[in-house]
Amino acid sequence: MKLALAQLNPIIGDLDGNAEKIFEICKELNNKNVGLVITPELSLIGYPPKDLLFNPRLYEKEKNTLNKLSERLSNLKHNISVLIGIAEPTLELEIPKLYNSVILLTKDSWQIVARKQLLPTYDVFDEKRYFRAADNSSILNLNYQERLWKVGITICEDIWVEPNIQNEKIMGKDPIKSLEEEKLDLLVNLSASPFIESKSQLRQRIAAKAAVRLSCPVIYVNQVGGNDELIFDGSSFALNKQGKIRYELPAFKESVGLCDISSLEKKPYRSNQSTTSQENLFRALVLGVKDYARKCNFNSAVIGLSGGIDSALVAAIAVAALGNSKVNAILMPSPWSSPGSVKDATALANRLGINHQTIPISDVMSSYNDVLSNSIWGMPTGITAENLQSRIRGTILMAIANQKNHLLLSTGNKSELAVGYCTLYGDMNGGLSVIGDLYKTSVFNLCNWIDDESSSCCRNDFFLPGKGEIISSEIRNKPPSAELRPDQLDSDSLPDYCILDRILKGLIEQHLPTEVLIEKGFDKKLVNKVANLLKNAEFKRYQAPPLLKISHQAFGSGWKKPIASR
Repeated sequence: MKLALAQLNPIIGDLDGNAEKIFEICKELNNKNVGLVITPELSLIGYPPKDLLFNPRLYEKEKNTLNKLSERLSNLKHNISVLIGIAEPTLELEIPKLYNSVILLTKDSWQIVARKQLLPTYDVFDEKRYFRAADNSSILNLNYQERLWKVGITICEDIWVEPNIQNEKIMGKDPIKSLEEEKLDLLVNLSASPFIESKSQLRQRIAAKAAVRLSCPVIYVNQVGGNDELIFDGSSFALNKQGKIRYELPAFKESVGLCDISSLEKKPYRSNQSTTSQENLFRALVLGVKDYARKCNFNSAVIGLSGGIDSALVAAIAVAALGNSKVNAILMPSPWSSPGSVKDATALANRLGINHQTIPISDVMSSYNDVLSNSIWGMPTGITAENLQSRIRGTILMAIANQKNHLLLSTGNKSELAVGYCTLYGDMNGGLSVIGDLYKTSVFNLCNWIDDESSSCCRNDFFLPGKGEIISSEIRNKPPSAELRPDQLDSDSLPDYCILDRILKGLIEQHLPTEVLIEKGFDKKLVNKVANLLKNAEFKRYQAPPLLKISHQAFGSGWKKPIASR
């Protein structure tokens, strides 16, 4: 049987648009003898739909959309069957009132064929807020070319049942175990699994274990694209019954692939996806910016370009996502900005070919000082003066973004956001935080890769300069500084980032107590200082723009710390 793996990039809530995308795929496949088209989890509404699911009219719209789609399929020459993920309403009064379900759509009809059993509530997931868990695993008996195919259907988390591989699992039934005696011809998994570094390899290991346990091929179809903070990498694949990968779709790209089950046991397969972790990270961030802008109706972006490494990286990502004609850079030197920073920022803008303008803020700073010096509080000094400088820049950027309908991309990194080394209503202004889930050391690593020859193929894909440095050694090698006072360096206020980031990873991603970090050899005074900074900056993070999640623990919907706490 020939299968079509439809790795789709849906817009959340756009039922008509997502249905149109599915129909166009079916139309293109109509003469290719495809037995089954497989789309991702919740493919009709997009994942994650969050509280859109509380709209009671959504399900009448969903039903009508499926009826129309089925009717349109009837006009095609050949029969075609499609697995589509939907939100299925129940008739009971008890909440939750929905199942996360899969329907089989054919000419003139559709029916529920599977419901999700394991509902994740960790990290960014909150599915028990909306869905109830199914009791049983699902089997689809599919007639194709005078043969009855026995197809097991699972939805995303339902195959994540191997604690020895994934270190933990959701409490509840093992959906794979209940299928072990069914002698399946095929197991299908419809998924919406967000990108995290090395997660695609983990998915393949999990699916391979299912293939071996069930002694049948496994087809895994994952959503692709950016939806708010989440980035879905796709990376769909097919395994034979020995758990060996025999087919895969490209990462970070909407695509449809044809896979014949009979071919999965034949010749060895050589993967053509030999990308490095840095390239995957770059492609993920580019896709996140591109889709956030597209799906939120922004055609262009504006960035505050300082001459530092963070804003340089964001500018490069923005150009790769939107094109250089759609990216605008604003240089806002103050009396404390070094000539080298202005020169480096200008040179970067020229290398990227982006529009740039210089707006000095010295006069604005003087005006604020005049106003405040005549108040009962007097002339702003110290951190107040430094923050005022940042807020002047933030106000200018927001004004330009409003006037031109640009998406303002904030340029702060995760290390700064963690310890509060950032200014509310200043450098934290923006519609999207591009690198807010990258520690400062990760920023340096990614920029080093961008400037290395190994990035050349990736650069060509995104119309970035193919030769020479993009970020530049001048920017990469200068000591980090916000330049908010004479001769200021980040190291005046913070420990070296190579030390700070290791402490932060322990506190944020491993949730280690300070005592454990001290036992590991970190300085007690420094660990306690960083922990206090992390806690005290919580109120700032509540007011930060959404950030693109690329780690196991990001400051977003999966980080739920109280502000008022001890």
